[in-house]
Amino acid sequence: MNEINVVPYIDVMLVLLVIFMITAPLITPGEIELPQVGKSLSPPVAPLEVIVKANGVLALNDRSAREGEKQVSRKELVEVIKQKQAANAEQPVVIAGDKNVRYEEVMNVMDILQQQQVKKVGLLARSK
Repeated sequence: MNEINVVPYIDVMLVLLVIFMITAPLITPGEIELPQVGKSLSPPVAPLEVIVKANGVLALNDRSAREGEKQVSRKELVEVIKQKQAANAEQPVVIAGDKNVRYEEVMNVMDILQQQQVKKVGLLARSK
């Protein structure tokens, strides 16, 4: 006998068809929220750059104000950053260390900022 008995396959197919017909109306499709025409995204805010120089001196560079580097003490650093973030809460802070500075100095600056609840602190890495 060389014939294939297809009756069990047809039974399985019909059972699956019934299962899919019952479950298909129960599945809710996902909703996609498209942006409205009137909404516009605000441009990203340039970060405040804290520069730790090789001799341990701190400098602050506000890229959004284009003022250039300004040498600051550790107390002044926290005050200036808090003032800038009070004016614009979305402004991030990045810490850049000179290639000759000890990593411990960079971590100390990051620790000071975190203790003072400065938000959005990160490290700046430059590619060669």
